[in-house]
Amino acid sequence: MTRPRRSVIALAFALVLSGSAWGPPGTPQEHPERTTNITRADSLPALPEASDSSGSWSSFRGTNASGVADGMDLPATWDGESGANVLWRVGVPGLAHSSPVVWGNRVFVTSAISSEETASFRPGLYGEGTSSEDLSEHRWVVHAFDKNTGETLWEQVAYEGVPREQRHIKSTYASSTPATDGRVVVAWFGSQGVYAYTIDGDFMWSLDLGHVSVGSPRGHVEWGPASSPYIWEGKVFLQVDTQTDDFLLALDSETGEALWKADREELPSWGTPTVVPARTGPELVTNGANFIRGYEPNTGEELWRLGGSSMITAPTPIYTDDHIVVASGRAPERPIFVLRHGARGDLTLPVGTESSESVVWSRQQRGPYMPTPLIYRGVLYVLANGGAFAAYDLETGAEFYRERIPHAGSGFSASPVASDGKVYLWNEDGDIFVMKAGREFEHLGTNSMGELLMATPALSEGVMYVRSVDSLFAIGRSE
Repeated sequence: MTRPRRSVIALAFALVLSGSAWGPPGTPQEHPERTTNITRADSLPALPEASDSSGSWSSFRGTNASGVADGMDLPATWDGESGANVLWRVGVPGLAHSSPVVWGNRVFVTSAISSEETASFRPGLYGEGTSSEDLSEHRWVVHAFDKNTGETLWEQVAYEGVPREQRHIKSTYASSTPATDGRVVVAWFGSQGVYAYTIDGDFMWSLDLGHVSVGSPRGHVEWGPASSPYIWEGKVFLQVDTQTDDFLLALDSETGEALWKADREELPSWGTPTVVPARTGPELVTNGANFIRGYEPNTGEELWRLGGSSMITAPTPIYTDDHIVVASGRAPERPIFVLRHGARGDLTLPVGTESSESVVWSRQQRGPYMPTPLIYRGVLYVLANGGAFAAYDLETGAEFYRERIPHAGSGFSASPVASDGKVYLWNEDGDIFVMKAGREFEHLGTNSMGELLMATPALSEGVMYVRSVDSLFAIGRSE
């Protein structure tokens, strides 16, 4: 696909983002004001009308980050190596932990393609916070595939060059999942920028945020970002918590124009924001180390905050009609919080208490480090990196069970999803564990993909789309 002409607008925001200008990784920064550049197509393409949203899985963990899609009728068994119940499989070059998203007949994935043939990441459980040394030339790419056949519909090279940041040795330079509303597709590649295309692949705009330094809260090493964009009512929300400055940003999805910015005093974070349609008004909820927060999504006004989380936060907030669940898994806190909609002010619990008028219940030492929790049929499921799997009563917090998934080898990074009375869990070694949903622990079976798995799959119209280290699989009934 030929690239359209683009025009660059410097300092596009009517507001100034304070923080750090980017420089080579490890370069001491004096923290000047953060400047930004927006690039737009010389002539913005006409946006197509969004097709019906049924069957869509539009952002990380699907619509509303719920991870739930009933009526899939997925096969009980499949095998990535033999091809049993694999409808199609395509290779995807490069490294990426980003998850696939689906709208209409399209599946979108992103990738970062290194010029080093031996580029890799290191799966497994370990405590080192080492950065990768791969600072070779890369291409950051957005791919669109036909969801029924796997045929490539289009691909766009968003950025080419040397990475502006370092990544963790377990991460990639494309760990943020794209988002779509059926008209626009938005991908965020950290310091390489935010990119928007029409669903047909036409370039719309890009935003250079400068150096997005995300890593150790102590600031001595970079790990790379993973928070994903979230689209709601024509707005793109970005949670940018870095080692130098912290803010939420709302952009116009069609033009990239900054609508508002909310400064935060935070530590680096990796969770994706979620809009909760509360009866008292929508709330944009963010996970953070200093505070879990709720914002008014049209203005950026902070509505409430809750302290007591972990120093490192990665899981995404999730919700039901009555509850909001936010968790994190770094010791020693490792909390789970279940909140009521519509709270206001400082909700931080006094020391020694587990609930309040606004906090339905909470637990320490039970939160997940990487996988986002799952709410399904009144049960809250929590998966730890090491394979401990727990189920709680969403209303009361009563623990139904906490058992270990029967696995060996690497841990669990992808988030669970559910369909038709089953919960699906995937470990990094490529095994997908099928669990019976409910109050009792029951392992129904294990299916192997034959490749490393770090990304959370997508569910759409009877098919599970699985992104592995090398491939994109479509799993469904082949008979």
